[in-house]
Amino acid sequence: MREESIASPGLDGKAAFSDKRSISTIFHDLKLLFKGPVLIANALPVVTGFWLAIYFSGVSFSSYLNLFFLTIIGSTLVMAGALVINNWYDVDIDTIMNRTKNRPTVTGHFSLKAVLTLGIVLTILGFAMLLFTTWEAVIYAFIGWFTYCILYTMWSKRRYTMNTVIGSISGAVTPLIGWAAVQPSNHVVPIMLALIIFVFQMPHTFAIAMKKYDEYKAAGVAMLPVVYGFEMTKRQMAVYIACLLPLPFYLGSLGITFVVLATILNIAWLAVSIYGFFTKDDMKWANVMFLCSVNYITILFIMAIVFTLPMFN
Repeated sequence: MREESIASPGLDGKAAFSDKRSISTIFHDLKLLFKGPVLIANALPVVTGFWLAIYFSGVSFSSYLNLFFLTIIGSTLVMAGALVINNWYDVDIDTIMNRTKNRPTVTGHFSLKAVLTLGIVLTILGFAMLLFTTWEAVIYAFIGWFTYCILYTMWSKRRYTMNTVIGSISGAVTPLIGWAAVQPSNHVVPIMLALIIFVFQMPHTFAIAMKKYDEYKAAGVAMLPVVYGFEMTKRQMAVYIACLLPLPFYLGSLGITFVVLATILNIAWLAVSIYGFFTKDDMKWANVMFLCSVNYITILFIMAIVFTLPMFN
């Protein structure tokens, strides 16, 4: 059960913002509330999906600028709404964990009522904008929102280690949203990109869970390392990364250079994963795995755009 009666100055129904706080502090709080890096990371695949749909349609990007902004802004607002609702719901465990104790829902800088209202408003605005794209894009966005807010945040996160699998669905729909705004997504490219994101999120999240093991354990969150230990987590990380190996070969339409570089990234990441079975410093290794995962997905999706630019064709 959530606990909304946490002792903090801003959770008693008073104004959401303190008059004494500076503008920079407010922006910092908003960044934490929106989980800035996570929001940006989820927006990139939407951009990539949209760009590639344009590329494979053979149409001019400039003629789709209005649709591009509707898609990117709309999907970003939906994702921001989901992240804000997640902060609202998780305030009790965020109070326990060091990595989240500075969020404005914990410090009391924003009232819980204001946060929930903001999350709902952002979600509605986002879907309203996406309605001007295609129904398919709206459906994918709803799947992502519902999975993250309801199935992950409110149902599985605290109960089952499968929470990571469930949560990964919400990230996997992002390239499908971008692509579906332009044309139907029954194409191998958006499907493979969605599958890559889904698989990638497993070792990525497990690395975070290992790094923050003590905090997740104290908060009672059923992350895999907490429930089954590091050795089981390492094995699953290696298996998931190995599952990434064949996927670039389904993306040959992006060019041989893309396939080769993506394969090198997969092999390098797998090698780092296997090294985890021999290391004595699990925390240092988990941090390296986390950095590898962040760079892996960023480089991969930027490459997908770069190698389909006119200068490469």
